[in-house]
Amino acid sequence: MREDFVFHILNDQYAKLLELAERCPADGRNKVPDGFNNSIHWHVGHVLVSTELHIFYLSGNMQAMTLPPEYMAYFGYGTKPSDWFNEPPAWEALIDQLKTQPVQLQEWLKDRLIQPVKDNFFSAETFGGLVVSTALHASYHVGNVSAMLKALK
Repeated sequence: MREDFVFHILNDQYAKLLELAERCPADGRNKVPDGFNNSIHWHVGHVLVSTELHIFYLSGNMQAMTLPPEYMAYFGYGTKPSDWFNEPPAWEALIDQLKTQPVQLQEWLKDRLIQPVKDNFFSAETFGGLVVSTALHASYHVGNVSAMLKALK
């Protein structure tokens, strides 16, 4: 896989999520509209957490993770805002991380996309496959956030 193509797919989903997040009114970030299970705040945090999990955990490189460990409790798989025990990480911090995470990943993965990774639920065989699968997962959340913004109106 060509690096520029693979990273374009991921960067495109992050750009869409950022654009939607910027359109989200402050009073709507933590609302869970009827028919949804999570808030927009959760979806943004989940994209960050799941991306690190997909890339670093599934590749066996947990030491490369950059997000604070408590993010897992707020935005990991199986979590939801109704279970939050304290205030979640600040919206502004999530937005800043959403802007920088793709750049950090691209730097870390430069020239590594064809390296094999361990067996995983994506059936990805290389880092490149993990990046593409992660972009598809982010796309799912972009769709949810888009629908939630419409529901909040």
